[in-house]
Amino acid sequence: MAALFCFVWVIAMQVYPTHLHAEPLAAEPLWLETASGKHKIDVEVARTGPEKSRGLMFRTSLAQGKGMLFPYEKAANHAMWMRNTYIPLDMVFIKPDGRVHRIEVKTEPFSERIISAGGLVTGVLELAGGEAERLGLKPGDLVRHGWFQTAENK
Repeated sequence: MAALFCFVWVIAMQVYPTHLHAEPLAAEPLWLETASGKHKIDVEVARTGPEKSRGLMFRTSLAQGKGMLFPYEKAANHAMWMRNTYIPLDMVFIKPDGRVHRIEVKTEPFSERIISAGGLVTGVLELAGGEAERLGLKPGDLVRHGWFQTAENK
């Protein structure tokens, strides 16, 4: 009976996780410079391991002009997934100099497919699915935030 209880409890924690209603992180400004102009995005910054692990999981919406930034100390072929993520996202992989390396558009909710940067990046910006296209964001465009080593941030 105890084994059955443990099994049911483990399954329940996967369906109804204790961090389901985690408070959003404090937002700070990030700027995207595209051919269509400068666009301000208010980003939550996932700095710690637990914040990065949770990311935008369990959120049921993400407004225009909002997002989450995942900064990394070392440039690497960082990867993401959509486990427990209810909404499609655009994942913007960003080089250390703040340039967009690539964009994975409208990712599939709940997918456990690994989505890699495909190159050396030090940040990933998650936006609501379709936002990158709406803003005209393309590889090579500039992301301005204190994390990236653009000339203005040195």
